[in-house]
Amino acid sequence: MADDEGASPREQLMESCRRNNTELLSTLLSSPPLSSNPQAIANFLNTTTDALGSGALHVAAQYGSYEVLDMILDQEGVEIDTQERREGDTCLHKAVRYCSELSKHEWQHGQAVVDILVDAGCDPRLRNKAKLRPVDLVDPRNKDLRTSLQKAEMTIMAGNDAVVEDDDDRPNGPGSESD
Repeated sequence: MADDEGASPREQLMESCRRNNTELLSTLLSSPPLSSNPQAIANFLNTTTDALGSGALHVAAQYGSYEVLDMILDQEGVEIDTQERREGDTCLHKAVRYCSELSKHEWQHGQAVVDILVDAGCDPRLRNKAKLRPVDLVDPRNKDLRTSLQKAEMTIMAGNDAVVEDDDDRPNGPGSESD
């Protein structure tokens, strides 16, 4: 007997990512077999790919699906820096490619898609198979996006060098110059 149940969970996920369909994604994540189970949802989102090896975050970024990206990034345990099979792009690479394909008056939306991924912790220093970082894919005319990605790289690099002071070494109460 043929399965007449409709689209598979994988197909529904990819469709929601392509079309920025938060209602479809919400229904999918709250229905069996996922049933709002954080571990099952994370596993599903981390392992489900399209025919080209792109995950949900890749597809949503590629199509500029901001609201779907926001929903996916809110899920506990989602891996954000995975690389798709064909080009080795991360979702941040895909978002920059999306933004670079937009007309100049649409760059603000593309910037928002990139920003949500950077804010979620995507690493702008990662390189794809062509050894390109996301900043290397920016339309040369889009100076704001280039600057934003460069700042994100510098923030991560500065964070790796940051010295964390241990509060336990400080005296309690106001300081005094004499003992």
